[in-house]
Amino acid sequence: MKDRLPSPFFLLLQETGALAERRHVRVHAVGGFVRDLLLGIPNLDLDLVVEGDGIRFAKAVARRYQARVTTHERFGTVVVTFADGHTFDVATARTESYDSPAALPTVQRSSIKQDVRRRDFTINTLAIRLNTPRFGELVDSHGGRRDLQDKTIRVLHGLSFIDDPTRVFRAIRYEQRLGFQLDWNTAVLMTEAVRMGLVHRLSPSRLSAELLHVLSEREPVKTLARLADFNLLQFIHPRLKWSSGLAQLLNAVEKAVAWHAGLSLGRLTSPWVVYGMALLDPLPQPVVQETLARLTFPRRQAQSLLWVSQENARLLPTVTRTVKPSETFRALCHLPDETLVFLRAKTRSARAKQNISDMFTVYRRVRPILTGNDLKAMGLKPGPSYNKILNRLLDARLNGAVETEADEHRLVHRLAKRC
Repeated sequence: MKDRLPSPFFLLLQETGALAERRHVRVHAVGGFVRDLLLGIPNLDLDLVVEGDGIRFAKAVARRYQARVTTHERFGTVVVTFADGHTFDVATARTESYDSPAALPTVQRSSIKQDVRRRDFTINTLAIRLNTPRFGELVDSHGGRRDLQDKTIRVLHGLSFIDDPTRVFRAIRYEQRLGFQLDWNTAVLMTEAVRMGLVHRLSPSRLSAELLHVLSEREPVKTLARLADFNLLQFIHPRLKWSSGLAQLLNAVEKAVAWHAGLSLGRLTSPWVVYGMALLDPLPQPVVQETLARLTFPRRQAQSLLWVSQENARLLPTVTRTVKPSETFRALCHLPDETLVFLRAKTRSARAKQNISDMFTVYRRVRPILTGNDLKAMGLKPGPSYNKILNRLLDARLNGAVETEADEHRLVHRLAKRC
């Protein structure tokens, strides 16, 4: 930890362990933080498990650092938010039982060894003691370190996917993200869970959350292909099938997203949406509408997915045919970046690709020199004509018809006579 963590973060862990010792509770770092620490992957997303009253301990940490707490009493969990915006989760060590497949669990207090037994895969059962006398000691009760070394994804027990079918998605995400392989028995249990249709029992919100996680992976195309291997795309919609055409489009999206990142324009707000557009592209528009009505994606992104399904067949030929920069600008100026990146991936037209590239790199930066205040100073009466004139000025500048402020003045005088 001392070698791989920032010094302030390491100090926070030490001080938290010392506080736990003074309050007579035992605290452990658990889960993905520990897994990634051992793999050498940067990860400051800290989860703590407390043998004792986790909520009370989290509040003591918050007082120590003047942080805020958000409490979830039912599950005995707390989110601690520090002044710099960094957060970590604190939970009371617990066991979980499931009344039925895919149901939310019933929770009871327990020890760290019982707590890790409820987790999904052995590589996520590892814990690190933080209390002062044994600070930094690894707790490995399920062979998690061995499976990390063997690059294996393994469930803890045979009912794992029955208890929580979302684990089939997580197994594939971890496998592809980490470059691991599914244990043979784990793969058999996943296949059986899919055959039994257990994923159908998930609520729309839980299924949507898993799909969003898949689309947000660093390499979602590989993950989606692996989902198809296990026939999991059917749970998005029965008509959604893996094909060479879908694979080709998803790979084109991957390149287009990388292309956008290379423009130094900042990251896409929601890159997962671009992959979602490609994934839904083979489906007829009414099926896309039906699918999005069932899923619970954020509203703005869902609207973008639906709009692309409805409009991309009309818009792409338009962008291919546009000759003047102003025509391209008017066709594309109201579209989110994610939509433009998808259209660039989908089109096979070199002209359309160039037009979309120019939209990002050139056209959006073009502005007339004159403003509404200048029009007023020229004696033009404020009103709807201002927008018309300024739009014509922008078109002229995009098309290279005006270059100087004097050119714009002359154009305004001509336009004013017609308005």
